[in-house]
Parts: sequence; structure tokens; C-alpha cells
Amino acid sequence: MTDLGTCPTPPRTGAVCRAAPALAGYAAVRAVGLVTLALWSAARGTSPHTLLTARWDSLWYTRVAELGYGYEVRLPNGDVHSNLAFFPLLPWLERAGAALTPLSYADAGLLVATLASLAAAWGIFAVAEHVYDRRVGVCAVLLWAVLPVGIVQSMAYSESLFTALAAWSLYAVLAGRWVTAGVLASLAGLTRPVGAAVVAAVWAAALASHIRDRRAHPASGVPPFRRAIGMLVAPLGAAGYVLWVGHRTGKGPFGYLDVQAGWRNGFDGGYAFARFIAGKFTSFPSALAGVGLIVGVALIVWLYVVGVRQRQPLPLLVYTGLVTALALGATSYFGSKPRLLLPAFPLLLPLARALARVRPSRSAVILGGVAAVSALYGAFWLNGSGPP
Repeated sequence: MTDLGTCPTPPRTGAVCRAAPALAGYAAVRAVGLVTLALWSAARGTSPHTLLTARWDSLWYTRVAELGYGYEVRLPNGDVHSNLAFFPLLPWLERAGAALTPLSYADAGLLVATLASLAAAWGIFAVAEHVYDRRVGVCAVLLWAVLPVGIVQSMAYSESLFTALAAWSLYAVLAGRWVTAGVLASLAGLTRPVGAAVVAAVWAAALASHIRDRRAHPASGVPPFRRAIGMLVAPLGAAGYVLWVGHRTGKGPFGYLDVQAGWRNGFDGGYAFARFIAGKFTSFPSALAGVGLIVGVALIVWLYVVGVRQRQPLPLLVYTGLVTALALGATSYFGSKPRLLLPAFPLLLPLARALARVRPSRSAVILGGVAAVSALYGAFWLNGSGPP
């Protein structure tokens, strides 16, 4: 990391300038990952474009964009995989991109993900800078970029779009821009089921703000208008889609849960995941993987506890806690858990604070080495099992 320099004072220009090192570093890390993927894929005779746009969940989003809802796959064991499981904002943007440009639905999805990943990086920087300082913001963005499954940020998946909406909604909450926070939370709720975590963060912050105001001004019993509007708007996206799925399936408010059950996806508080880890200890090679999983979960819990001890703002703690709980407590697709944790970027803030205290030359060496390992792992991963 080089000297961050100074920025001009006009608010808009200054905001872009302050974030520039973080965005440049993020783009560089993603470029290294994509070049590594291209080289690895060329050696294996696979298509990096196909890996990024036309496999796994990318295919389901593209089908929604192209054909609408109603497509499903019935498996021999009786499970029904319905595309109603996939929230609509990314397919809507893919459809708009294909209509307004020469791009295919898949390539429009890749463009959306690319732009959204930059918006997410900027949002992470904005949150970290607001809570701590500019150097911590840059470190937080670079740590998010070099995560082992960071290649997903460059795929036609919804993680980057969701993280961008979540980060900027949280920033709006921290800045007291309640209507903006509510609108972005509503859009996050149209992107992924975990959008409920953003809604909860907005509500928790708004209620805490209301209580503080009541204590400071006991005679005022009515919350400010903008805060109330933000609270009302925040859940509309997630609630609207879930209720629409219930109406479409004829199963009422809980119809979406039945759709998820068809994918064998639910929430049991982590019991199934614990059994999955315990099953790794049946032989020596797999036991090493089991130990790695335990260490990984312990690290996540430790980072959250450190965030609490460092007194991260309430909306960050609520958001991170729910994203983490939903990711670790899901009953299926255990290999997806690292990907599902990508939006939990506040977990990285304790590490970012520690890295920001290191000399720039040393932090550059650390991040460069981790970025190289992340790029190699991402290329290996996508050319192997990939994200389920």
C-alpha cells in the first residue's frame, strides 16, 4: 500500500478521491484473479467465460431473465428445484441489460456483477472509513477482494449486487439517511433471502435512534418522519417477493419455504452443518478437512466477538450476526457457506484495523501474497467443483 495522499475538499470529488486507492487496489486484485483463471482454464481446455456466466446459479438467473418464473427441474429422488428460489433483482437487471445493449442475458449478468462488485468495494470503504478511518477502509476493501472465494465477486451471481446494496444501506444508516437506507434495504431484499439481515439492521438502528431521542427529548413521542419512512420501506422488497411466491404457488405466506424445501435448503441452527463436520472424522485425510472447518468456524465467531468488543455500531453487528447465522445455520449446500459469508464484510474490520497499523510496505507484501494464493485457489475451484 502506498501513501494515500490527500483529496480536494468538494464533497463529491472528495468522496471519489478518498475511495480511489481502495477501488484501484480492488480492481487490480480482481484482474489478477481473472487472468489466473484464464491461464488455468486454457491449460485445462475449459472456458473461463462459461465458468463465470453459464454454470451453477448463473444458469438459473439467466433462465429467469429469459423465460420468467415457472421453470423447475424434478430430480429422480423427488426433489423439485424451482427457479422461484431465486430472487428477482439480478434477473431484472439482466433482462434490462440485454434489452438496452447487444449483450446476451448471461453477459449482461456478468456486467452487472462487475459494476456491482466495484460498488460493493466502494460501499465497504465508505462504511469502514465512517466507523474508523480512510486507511482501515482501504484495508477492508482489499481484504474482501483477496478472500479465498473472492472469484465469486466476478461471476454472474448475486453476491456482489447484494453486498453493494447492503453496504450502502448500512452506510446510509450510519449517516442518518433513513429513507435512502430503507430503499436500499428493500432492493437488497429483492436480491437474496438474506436481505432480511439488512432490514433488521435498519430497524434496529432506527429503534435505537428513537430510544435515544426519547431519552434526550422525553416530550417527543413521535419518531422523525424520514426515519419512520425508512423503516416502512425497508421490508417491502423481501416481503413483496415472498408473498408473491406464496400467492403463485397457492401455499400462502410460507410458500417460499416450500420452494426452498424442494432444494433441501432450510435452517436448523447449524445442526446439519455440525453433523457434516463430524462426518469428516471417519478417516485421516478427511479429518484434516474437519479440523480446517472447525478452525474456520472458530475464526468467524472470534472475529464477530472482536467486533462486539471493539464496539462496532449496532447496525453492523445486527447485520453481520444475521448473515453469519443464516450462512452457518443452513441445512444444505455446505460447500456454499464460504460464498454465503461473502456479504458479511464487517467481520473483516478487526483484521483491517490490525493491517492498517502495519507499515505500508509490509501490508503490501502481505496482501500481495494472499491475493496470489486467492487467485490460484479461485482458478482451481472454478475448474473443479466450483460454487454449488
